[in-house]
Amino acid sequence: MTAPASPASPASSATSASSASPADRAGRAARTARAASVRFAATHTLPVLVRGFVGARPRATKGHAAPGRPRWSAATLRALRARHGGAPVLVRGLTGATLLVLDPQDIRQFYAEPVSGPAPAPAPGAPDGCTRAGPHAERRAVDESVLASGLPVHPSCGPFLSVLAEEARRLTGGNTLELARTRHAVARAARRIVLGDAAAEDTELTRRPGRFHPKAGARIAAYADLAEPHTLTGRARRHGDLTGGLDPVGQAAPWLAAFDLVPGVLLRTLLLLGAHPAEQDAVAAEARAPGAARGALPRLRACVREALRLYPAVPDLIRITRAETEWRGVRHPAGTCVVLPALFHQRDPEHVPAAHVFVPGRWASRGAEHDLRMAPFSHAGGRCPGEQLGLLVTTALCAEVLRGHRVHAVRPVLDPVGPLPGLLDPQGIRLRLTRR
Repeated sequence: MTAPASPASPASSATSASSASPADRAGRAARTARAASVRFAATHTLPVLVRGFVGARPRATKGHAAPGRPRWSAATLRALRARHGGAPVLVRGLTGATLLVLDPQDIRQFYAEPVSGPAPAPAPGAPDGCTRAGPHAERRAVDESVLASGLPVHPSCGPFLSVLAEEARRLTGGNTLELARTRHAVARAARRIVLGDAAAEDTELTRRPGRFHPKAGARIAAYADLAEPHTLTGRARRHGDLTGGLDPVGQAAPWLAAFDLVPGVLLRTLLLLGAHPAEQDAVAAEARAPGAARGALPRLRACVREALRLYPAVPDLIRITRAETEWRGVRHPAGTCVVLPALFHQRDPEHVPAAHVFVPGRWASRGAEHDLRMAPFSHAGGRCPGEQLGLLVTTALCAEVLRGHRVHAVRPVLDPVGPLPGLLDPQGIRLRLTRR
C-alpha cells in the first residue's frame, strides 16, 4: 500500500459530502455506475476470491494475488466514499447488489446487525466467521464454554502450553523457518489440543488445510472417546444437550480446521518482529520472564493483534439483514447483503494513525480491543469465541521461538519505517533463526 496520507481537511470533507448525487440526498440509495461496479469487482472482489483460492491451491494460482491489489482496492473504496459523501453504497455484482459500509460512523450499525445462518467454526485468529446465531445459538453456547471465550487464560492453559512447548521444538529444529515446517508443527499441536495425544500422529486426518479425509468423522469420534479431559473434545463431552439435536463432539472438525489460520499469523508476526529488532528483544525478554509460564504475554499478544490488523484473516465481514433496515435515511429491504471491508478500515490513513506501519503499542491503550475500526476478531454478536484461545496459541508459539532464538527475515525484507506491503503471503515468507 501507499505511504500513510494526511487526514482529510475540513474543506476536502465538505467537498466529498457535497459530491453526493441528488438521488442520494433525496433519500434513495447511493448506487455506483456500471463502470464503478466493474472497477470494484476487478480491484476488490476478484482479488479477495483469488487470495482464498491461492490459500487452497498455491501452485495453481501462484503470483495471481499481486502485492499491489490491496492498494488498488483501497483507492477504489476511497473514491466511492468521496463520491457519495461517506454514505453506504450499493454496488452491483455477480450475485446481486451489495451494500458497502465505507465510513466509520456506520460501523456500529453494521455490528448491531445479527449474524445470520451457519458459519465456519470458532477459530484461533478467525474473525466473524466464528459465530452462530438463530438456530445455531446453542452450538455457539458450546463454543463459548469450551473455548472459554471470556477468559484471557484458558482453564486448560497448563496442558495446552506444555503441548505447544513440545511442538515448538519442530519450529526451531533447523536454521530456517518456512510455511511447511510451521504447518506441520501447528497441525500436531491442534490434534493434541482438540482430540488428545492419541491423534498426534494422524497426519492423514487432514490431507490439506481445511479439507478432511472422507473417513475423518469416524476417526474423530474414535479419538474423542479417548480424549483427555483438558482437551477441547473432553470439555465438550461434559456439555449437556437440552434439545437432543446437538453433538458437542461434532465441533472437533471445525475446531481442527480453525487452526489452519495459525501458521500464517505466526509467520507474519515473526516476520514483522524480524524487521523491528528492538520490539523483538522486548518481547523475547517478556517471554523469558516468570509470568510467561501462564501465558501472560501482553506485549507479544499486542504484536499478534497488530499483525492481524495489518493482515486480517478475513478482509471482508458480511451481514445479511433479517428485516428492513435504514442506513442514513435510506431504507433497504430484508435480505440485503451488507459488507464491511475490514482491511480497508483497519488500514485507512484518514482515520487510523500510522495505518500502514507496525505499531503494536496501539493495543496497549484502554479499550483498544473494543475499537470498532479494528476487527481482528470482529465485534458484538459476531465476535469470535475463539479469540482468547487463538491469541494464547499463537502467542505461546511465538514465545517459544523467541526465547532461545533471534529471528531474521530472508524474504521478504520489510522496511521498518516505511509503509508495509498490502499482502504478506505466508508461502513467500522465509525466516532465519540464530541462537540468542
